[in-house]
Order: sequence, then structure tokens, then C-alpha cells
Amino acid sequence: MSTAASSELRPLPDQPLAGKTLRVWKIGAAAESLFLFLLPAGYWGATFIWELPMWPLYVIASFFVLLAVLNIFVIQTLKWRRWRYKVYENEVELMRGVFIVERVIIPMIRVQHVDTRQGPILRHYKLASVTVSTAATIHEIPGLEMEKADELRDRIARLAREADPDE
Repeated sequence: MSTAASSELRPLPDQPLAGKTLRVWKIGAAAESLFLFLLPAGYWGATFIWELPMWPLYVIASFFVLLAVLNIFVIQTLKWRRWRYKVYENEVELMRGVFIVERVIIPMIRVQHVDTRQGPILRHYKLASVTVSTAATIHEIPGLEMEKADELRDRIARLAREADPDE
């Protein structure tokens, strides 16, 4: 690649999520996995009603255990490591994804509303998410320390007001 082309490339966003976010995501993935175990539990219950072979239960249960372990311990860690954001004067950039990396640029002029959000697990870990609303969609920066989330919300709101040509 030539130096002219490499100087035009945008740098990757460098702001990570809070470390406790990984713990919250693992808790969510574990809860999701418990819900998925209803399928093998249903098959197990069906064996009492009908004469079904037990080997499919072992295959299904093994598959869901493997899926749960991969999701909780591998996928969530990769997702957390990849998640980055950066706030510039004129835009907010988000980067996320494990297998498919998505980079989103939100122009400040398009920002309509900025808010912080907390569920019970985030509140327990003193974390919050910042949501950036545009006319088209809502973008979320998940799992920031409360103080950082409040500062980021206020900064994006101020920059969006400054970028608004009607004011």
C-alpha cells in the first residue's frame, strides 16, 4: 500500500468499554443459555410420555453446553475486546463485531437526542449505556462507568447543539 493511500485511512476508534461490562455480558449470556436449555429439558420430559431414545438428548444437551461455553467465555470476551468508540467534534464513531466488524459514523448534525440508560444488572455494577438517537435509528455505547457515561452524554449533546445550523 502506498503512503498516500495509508495517510488517508481513518484511525480506529480507541475508547474501550469498562472492564466490568464483560462481566455483565457474561451474566446475560449465561441467562440466555439457561433459556436455551429448555429444548433439551423438553426432550427429556417427552421421554416420560413417549418411548423416545435417550441418545438424542445427550447429543442435544452436549451441543447446548458447548454453545453456552463458547458464548459465555469466548464470544463475549471477543465482543468486549473489539468494541470501541470515539467522539470527534463533528461525529461519533462506533466499532463492534466479532466475526463481522461494523464501523458506524454518526454525524453530530444528525444527533437528535442523547440519553443514558441502566438496567438492574448495569446498575448493580455502577455502569450505564449511552444512547445516541438519530432520525433513522438509535445507537448504543454499552457498559461505561456512570461518571464517564454522564460526561459522554453531556459532551455529545453539547457538540450536537453546536453542529445544529438552526441554532
